[in-house]
Amino acid sequence: MLKKKVLMNSNNDTCKECGYNSLFCNVNHFKQNFRKWTSGNSNIDKLIQSTQLSAHYDVSIALEWIPYKKLNDIKYVSEGGFGKIYRAKWKDGNIQYWDSKNKNWERSGQNMIVALKSLNNSKNATSEFVNEIILHHKFKKGNGFIIEFYGITQDPKTKDYMMVLEYAEYGSLRNFLDNSFKELSWENKIQYLCSTAFGLVSIHENDLIHRNLHSGNVLKNNVQTSITDVGLCKPADCVTLEKMSYGVLPYIAPEVLRGQNYTKASDVYSFGMIMYEIISGLPPYYDVSHNENLAIKICQGLRPRFNIKVPSLIVDLIKKCLDANPLNRPTAFEVRKTIYPWWYNYEDQIELRKQIKEAEEANKKITSTNIALSYKKHSEAIYTSRLFNFNYLPEPKNSDDYYEQNDNITSIEYSGSFQIDISKLKISDKGQISESEG
Repeated sequence: MLKKKVLMNSNNDTCKECGYNSLFCNVNHFKQNFRKWTSGNSNIDKLIQSTQLSAHYDVSIALEWIPYKKLNDIKYVSEGGFGKIYRAKWKDGNIQYWDSKNKNWERSGQNMIVALKSLNNSKNATSEFVNEIILHHKFKKGNGFIIEFYGITQDPKTKDYMMVLEYAEYGSLRNFLDNSFKELSWENKIQYLCSTAFGLVSIHENDLIHRNLHSGNVLKNNVQTSITDVGLCKPADCVTLEKMSYGVLPYIAPEVLRGQNYTKASDVYSFGMIMYEIISGLPPYYDVSHNENLAIKICQGLRPRFNIKVPSLIVDLIKKCLDANPLNRPTAFEVRKTIYPWWYNYEDQIELRKQIKEAEEANKKITSTNIALSYKKHSEAIYTSRLFNFNYLPEPKNSDDYYEQNDNITSIEYSGSFQIDISKLKISDKGQISESEG
């Protein structure tokens, strides 16, 4: 990693806005280039320039307009609810510091690997795209727990604008678990829980709500996880009149499924599902259809169960995050405060390590411990974000069976699948549910 040079300067002029020595103030250097580039859209130009005009002494907060010709070896990776993701090499790389000797920006160079995120039909700079730019910029580069945002480019063929983002080598958390779960230690799992919790706290500390947190929007880089897709984030005091929910059904809090507004507590519910997923290796409700039947059962208290033994300290935290009453859920800060010592002071966590050892010994006796490596997903279990508009969902409640008993497995006798056969349930027009005959 290149380090900023410390330069001697006899010029005592200071920037009128920041009071910083004018030779070191980045704003003047950015201003000189304003006429040398354009995105073709005045709104985007103003957004990029505003970030550069704020980068007096911290160049990392500035976004750039990145000509598409500077990107090569572009390869399709995946598609989400609003657009496509690509992998590319950025010839020059991102700005590191101003080189006063050569009168130019020093860059990371060497074909830096980046991710390109396009938004469908964004050639006219849709409000969704501009909103995502603004929100992503709220998170200072170097945060580590939110995917870094370098700048914007434009596909010359489709004319869609694309965000140039930090590339996560291992892809989504879901993809990583599918490929590497069997190699993970308990320390690894706790580390990923911790870094994801840090990312969520960062979002909430900016008084935002993610609104679409799931394992596809958590990425795995070299040593930790980082949250992405903050484009749906809204201010915490934002109230919408729409009764529709958007996201991946298993991760949506029951009150949101019923049409209530997203809150920080609904993000914590989504985090609870991610906790379950990291510990079990399984996507929640992978073996049933993700439809209104599942939404009804979630409101009635259905939650995914472990089919392996898991330390009760971890199970208890998951249950708190998945509580049907959002007022009973911990805050993201409280979640992080609980998990952080588990990771940072792992050797000193006597009770947790004791429970982990007991779990490992019990799980050796269970032949299906590696079920996460060979699970078969239901054809209608959909893990891409969608709009939902359910009617007559019951009032959310906790299941006495789930929340009062200790569902850790204490012997090789275990329940197998944690799901009920939802296909045999009959739903009335008012959302009442009963067993169908036959």
